[in-house]
Amino acid sequence: MAVSDLIARFILDTLNECNGSAELQRSMLAERFNCVPSQINYVISTRFSPERGYLVESRRGGGGYIRITRVQAPPARQLIMHTVNSIGGELDLPTAAAFISNAVQSGAVAEESGRIMLAALSDNALRAAPRVCRDTLRASLLKYMLLQTISDGTF
Repeated sequence: MAVSDLIARFILDTLNECNGSAELQRSMLAERFNCVPSQINYVISTRFSPERGYLVESRRGGGGYIRITRVQAPPARQLIMHTVNSIGGELDLPTAAAFISNAVQSGAVAEESGRIMLAALSDNALRAAPRVCRDTLRASLLKYMLLQTISDGTF
């Protein structure tokens, strides 16, 4: 298992033990996993981002800390609307995958629907579109797919 995976697992375990919120010292984590503090920053920025359902606060300096809070998933409709409003005009595939994963993990989107969304947003599925348009198209498609999950069935 890679060091990044070990760090992420430790943070997740700590969050689970502390009811979804934990304060950690970057230097303590770096010492524990025998790595540089920037490795801790990398893990936090890639695995504990807002689109993955986490709020991260950081204070630098000698007594500095990182506070990570797992955001309690709001009701499905609110989560979907928040996600749609967060997407913006362009969306790359890794970020789309993170949004979809968060929606599936929170129960707002069924797992099978999430897999279908991810397939429809893949570069393979969008290859007929010019490469420079794919992120714009992906953002629009995901917004409409998510909105369809909460609609009353009419178009």
